[in-house]
This record gives sequence, structure tokens and C-alpha cells, in this order.
Amino acid sequence: MADVTAIPAPEGISLRQRRLLTHMGIFLTLILLWELGAQMGWLDPLFFPAPSAILTSVWRIYVSQGNIWYHLYVSLGLVLAGFTAGSILGIGLGAVVGMNAVVRRFLQPYVIVLEATPRIAVAPLLIAALGFGVTSKIAIIMLVCFFAPFINTLSGVINVDRDRMELMRSLGASKMQVLRKLVLPEAVPVIMAGERLALTSALSGVLVAEFIQRDQGIGTLILTYTRNLNMASAFACILTLTLIGFLIFKGMEKLDHHIAYWKNEPGLRRVGAKRARAWAMSQKGNPHA
Repeated sequence: MADVTAIPAPEGISLRQRRLLTHMGIFLTLILLWELGAQMGWLDPLFFPAPSAILTSVWRIYVSQGNIWYHLYVSLGLVLAGFTAGSILGIGLGAVVGMNAVVRRFLQPYVIVLEATPRIAVAPLLIAALGFGVTSKIAIIMLVCFFAPFINTLSGVINVDRDRMELMRSLGASKMQVLRKLVLPEAVPVIMAGERLALTSALSGVLVAEFIQRDQGIGTLILTYTRNLNMASAFACILTLTLIGFLIFKGMEKLDHHIAYWKNEPGLRRVGAKRARAWAMSQKGNPHA
């Protein structure tokens, strides 16, 4: 049987770099095919403007005109406010429902029914109740962001090791100590997964609110461009939202690894090294130890 040996990778290029180069090559190939199709007339420019036209629109709305900055400021402010309110309510209520079986028995079915209701259908009702303006927009985003943290927190709290919980209670730990020392550390990875979903969903929530109210924000800007058949600028706004969503997801992923450090090897090494440095400094300050 012939001896089969693996072809060695080029020196100086890691596996991560090779993957990055591969993705960049695929992306550039797709962009070139898109540009070629638009220039040759194979694609309708009304629905698929050329990448070069989109790049020109990006320069115009960000630099020469700069009209996107105010709308981005408004939309991201609404996203932050709605996400914060929805997360606090979802995590808090999820922890309460998960820790109390009586509350869970009575409250959980109603929350599940609300979760099954399409949030877009509820948005006009919130606007009718709260009126046009910032309050109703934040309420819509909060509604969109509530359910993922609630469901994930509830699931994380319920699935905590019951034997360890009973052990802490038998040793005299209070409910707050059990929640702080056992339940939350065990549930943090699941909660953070819900937070990632909630924050990316907040972008959809702010677009729904701005599509309905049509006063200001990135959603209003997209509607304005599409109404005027300026599809290149509309695509530029959509690509902006795509980039923001990607950065949000990666940022939340890194935050998850930082908070739940005990769930990943780099986090354990980082905290271990930090504690080792702290111990070494304490030994220097106490020569008689």
C-alpha cells in the first residue's frame, strides 16, 4: 500500500489565514460576476444595481452629502434603548419564573402564547396605544427583544443541576445565594445566546417601527430611496445594516466568551494568568508570607 502523506501548508500561513483568503476570494468573485452581469445588461439595474454604483452611493451618503449619519444615530439609539429594556425585563422575568414553580405554572403558558403571536402584527396596536414617536418605537423593539432572553433564561434556570441546588439549600444557602452562586453562572452561556439573538433582532424591530411611522431613521431612509427608485442608495443602506448586524453578532460572541470564561479554554487561561499575576504581586508585597 502506497504511503500517503499530507501536503504541508505553506510556511507563514495559518489555517485561519487560509480560510480568510478563501472567503475573500469567493466574495470578490461574486462581486465581479455581479458587476459583469450589471454592465452587460443581464441584470435589471432597478433591482440589482451594479456594485460600482452602490460604492458611489456609499461615498455620497457618507461623505459628500453625509445624510445617513443622523438617521443611523436615531436608529442605533432606539436599538440600544429597546434592547436594554427588553433584556432587563426578559432576563428578570425568566429568572423569577424559573426559580418559582408556582409562578411558572401560571405565567409560562401566557408568555408562550404571546411569543407565538407575530410581533409585526402587534406593532400597529402599540402605535395606536402609545401614539407616534419614540415611545412606541422603543416598545416595538422591546417586544421583539423580550422573548429570546426570557426563553433562554427560563431554560437555563430550569436545567440547573438539581442535586447541587439541593446541596446548597441543605447547607443553609438563601434563595439569593443560590441564584447568584449557582443558577446564574450555570445559565449565563444560555442567557448570552439569547442576548445575541435579541440584539440582532432589535435591528429588525427598529426597521418595522420606522417603516410604519416613516419620520426618521435608517428604515425611513430606505423607504425614501426605494420610493424614488434610487436602488443603489437603498442597497448602500441595507449593506450598512448588514455590517452593523455582523459586528453586533461578533461583539456579543466575544462578550459571551469574556463573561462565561469558564466555558472556553482561552478564557480559563486568561483568568488563570490574571490570578497568578495577582498572587505574585501579593507575595511581593508580603515578604514574610
